[in-house]
Amino acid sequence: MKSTENSLSILALGGINEIGKNMYVVQYEDDIFIIDCGGKFPDESLLGIDLIIPDITYLEENQDKIKALIVTHGHEDHIGGIPYFLRKINVPIYATRFTLGLIELKLDEHRLRGDTKLITIDSESRLEFEKVDISFFKVSHSIPDCLGIVFHTPEGIVVHTGDFKFDLTPANNQFSDIHKMAQLGQQGVLVLISESTNAERKGLTPSEQMVGSHMDEAFIKARGKIFISTFASNVNRVQQVVESALKTNRKLALLGRSMVNVVDVAIERGYLNVPEGMIIEASEVDKLPSEKVAILCTGSQGEPLAALSRLASGNYRDVAIYPGDTVILAASPIPGNEKDVSKIIDNLFQLGAKVIYGSGSTTGMHVSGHGYQEDLKLMLTLMKPTYFIPIHGEYRMLHHHRVLGESVGVDKGNTFIIKNGDVVDIKNGAARQTRSVPAGDTYVDGIGVGDVGDIVLRDRKQLSEDGMLVIVITISKGDRKIISGPDTITRGFVYARDSDELLKEVNRLVKKTVNDLQAENIRQWNVIKQNIKKSVGQYLFAQTKRKPMILPIIIEI
Repeated sequence: MKSTENSLSILALGGINEIGKNMYVVQYEDDIFIIDCGGKFPDESLLGIDLIIPDITYLEENQDKIKALIVTHGHEDHIGGIPYFLRKINVPIYATRFTLGLIELKLDEHRLRGDTKLITIDSESRLEFEKVDISFFKVSHSIPDCLGIVFHTPEGIVVHTGDFKFDLTPANNQFSDIHKMAQLGQQGVLVLISESTNAERKGLTPSEQMVGSHMDEAFIKARGKIFISTFASNVNRVQQVVESALKTNRKLALLGRSMVNVVDVAIERGYLNVPEGMIIEASEVDKLPSEKVAILCTGSQGEPLAALSRLASGNYRDVAIYPGDTVILAASPIPGNEKDVSKIIDNLFQLGAKVIYGSGSTTGMHVSGHGYQEDLKLMLTLMKPTYFIPIHGEYRMLHHHRVLGESVGVDKGNTFIIKNGDVVDIKNGAARQTRSVPAGDTYVDGIGVGDVGDIVLRDRKQLSEDGMLVIVITISKGDRKIISGPDTITRGFVYARDSDELLKEVNRLVKKTVNDLQAENIRQWNVIKQNIKKSVGQYLFAQTKRKPMILPIIIEI
């Protein structure tokens, strides 16, 4: 769908009615600016899928108008889709030093580094395009170098908050630019696009400083080795672990490729302070007394191949968890991951470990990087927007955010709760939502991007639930009579040796079906196959109440 004559348009290609896959577009006439390009991980219904990224059909159709991809921060749900996006559309990427470091890791992995223009920005940068200027402001989040984005358009100011909370004592001293936000509000903000992740939670988000004191306490009390699992990108939390290890005279080992990569980038770019000689190799852990070692690892979300999962099942080559060791989960499960995390916690207790888990006030080992209701209300109050578009959340979160907006002065009817693909058009100060563009999910499966659709997933689901039955018959070329077979092969349906009578009846049915069709002079292969599938399928369901995938293979000689 080509863009229209509307002056200013705002749309989402991901991140609405979901957590993850964030991608937003601000368009003024023929200038398109993309905000973030994230991915999200599949749930168990998407068998074999590795990653879900936004459908970029609209951007492909209008790629000559794209001026920039601007990235608010370096979390996976904001940068995870970038390598796949760049394979189709090569545009300049603007991001802060730390965020670019994480993006470069991805581009190196996909061998796209040389072809991509990467431009470093900070909160003082100003980008000038033909009709739109862009400025930035600092926000606090659970990763360094996070920005809100300001689009200065002839129609008015559009602000995208990025992910944020108001932490007055941030662990990394990257304070929110509250003065700049207030100045924007005084100038007059036409549209505020603000994240909604914690719109259901009352109060203010606790400060990161709280985690540091609880971490120190746990390190002082621990007797054996200490294992800490957190998001690799949460550099603030990693710094707190480093400081607690220093205070208790422990060396630090890193487990998990993403943890090693992110820590390397953070140290190299000056976002993480680690004394020389403090980090040791995993192979050195058992050579030191257990009370002198801390291990920082990936896998806080229960990922089956991550370091913590392998440690919990006793399958990590160089390091093991022994009775009396302490394991700290310094991250709360993302919705949908609770079952996997619970399984790992059970395994850790079985190994005899002391496990510290749970979020917020329960253990003090994790605080959210997303603003609670009072944080969200403060952002709305500072910005005083005419129009408000809540983003980054399930529908109930967007709804609660709309209610918060109206409670602090956003006029009723001026909040747009949109779906992915919906476009809010603004002309002469009036906003309306009457059109949409293509949007949805693109599945990444191995090296394939977008080549797995609903039919393939439906087949995988059927195979996983009821298995398959392959029926091979050989027929003569001339009169289409059966020469040999049928031979029946089953996988995941029934055990052949215990189901001899059932499979004999299947073979009898196949013979009868082919002979009946031959008697009626029906010789088209597709018709023969369809009839075999139908007759065998009906029989098997009547006998077993299962619906295996049936694959007839006809060999003609």
